Amino acid sequence: MIINDSPLPKKKKFYEILYLQVLFAITLGILLGYFFPETGEMMKPLGDGFISLIKMIIAPVIFITITVGIASMSDMKKVGRVAGKAFIYFFSFSTLALILGLIVSNVFKPGKGLNIDPSTLNESSVSEYIDKAHDSSMVKFISDIIPKTFISPLSGDNILQVLLIAILFGVAISLTMPKSKPVLDFMEALAHPIFKVVAILMKLAPIGAFGAMAFTIGKYGIETIGNLLALVVTFYGTSLFFVFVVLGAVAKYNGFNIFKFLRYIKDELLLVLGTSSSETALPSLMQKMEKAGCAKPIVGLVVPTGYSFNLDGTNIYMTLAALFIAQACNIDLPLQSQVVLLLVAMLSSKGAAGVSGAGFITLAATLAIVPEVPIAGMTLILGIDRFMSECRALTNMVGNAVATVVVSKWEGQLDKEQLQKALNA
Repeated sequence: MIINDSPLPKKKKFYEILYLQVLFAITLGILLGYFFPETGEMMKPLGDGFISLIKMIIAPVIFITITVGIASMSDMKKVGRVAGKAFIYFFSFSTLALILGLIVSNVFKPGKGLNIDPSTLNESSVSEYIDKAHDSSMVKFISDIIPKTFISPLSGDNILQVLLIAILFGVAISLTMPKSKPVLDFMEALAHPIFKVVAILMKLAPIGAFGAMAFTIGKYGIETIGNLLALVVTFYGTSLFFVFVVLGAVAKYNGFNIFKFLRYIKDELLLVLGTSSSETALPSLMQKMEKAGCAKPIVGLVVPTGYSFNLDGTNIYMTLAALFIAQACNIDLPLQSQVVLLLVAMLSSKGAAGVSGAGFITLAATLAIVPEVPIAGMTLILGIDRFMSECRALTNMVGNAVATVVVSKWEGQLDKEQLQKALNA
């Protein structure tokens, strides 16, 4: 079921197009933050407010989409098969992203030449992230998936809890058909106003992007990038390589063009760029994937799950940042230690999945276990982390969108004609 309340959409005027509005808002935010930094910092509530509004609607969107999708399946084995294929894809490409970050760090050595004395570093400024990292163990991660009550996830912000109850409820409806048909009909009808709320909230996206960007530039200043420009450039370059070359090859193999695909989701990309949060684009991305020919049940399973387990951008960042700190402190990590770092990063990235600020927290969790690299070295990149969060979020979102198409094709649930029609529109 594709939610579309406008069967005959009229051609929009240029100033009514969302991505142009967001792009204009981002530009205004940068200018305000640069020329009037104090005023820019005061815009923070606009960005935070918009992100909170979107997070408010994420749980109902995921719950309804997954429940209806699974309840519509007659074969429960298919649900397990789709989930299994999704996790194989997630694990493979998350690991590839970590390895890519490791290789690039060793080739370009962005931290070499800074000659930082580790004893001069004070970790008090990153103590908050270190504390959260200690709380993000695998055991705690698994226990946090289980909600306190059946409905509590709908009022929280843990995506995995929503996934769990949605899958259970969808399976229960499917197994009790046709007695549960009225429940399924009600949820299908409820999807229309829920997605209409999403459409209404998206009209506020330019305001949110303006506030978030003005605050970022006003508080941190563009000049803070200068001292650590090598790391920023290396990270952005590696992420672009991953998207255009690695994911581009995956897209070509599966019958679509990565550049057309990126153009198709440009609204979501600009929204993530402006807010530094991939969650703000989750509801509309799910709609677009469905309109691009991906089956509703697969969209409902892959996209939300990928937001916790398929963090390609975060994984690239983790290995790059860890080796940057080692290089900056003149710490020579042998290959054996780098392999250990890679293995630890693979586990810690899953342990902190779904945690706010996961990129910096997973880095802290990794360094806490690898004693060769001082965890206090995180203070070196704290000032520029905000400027890399946009790239992390963008890469994560593109990776999840591509994964949705690939898994849909693997399952034979991809409408290729609909996909090409959407990409060429």
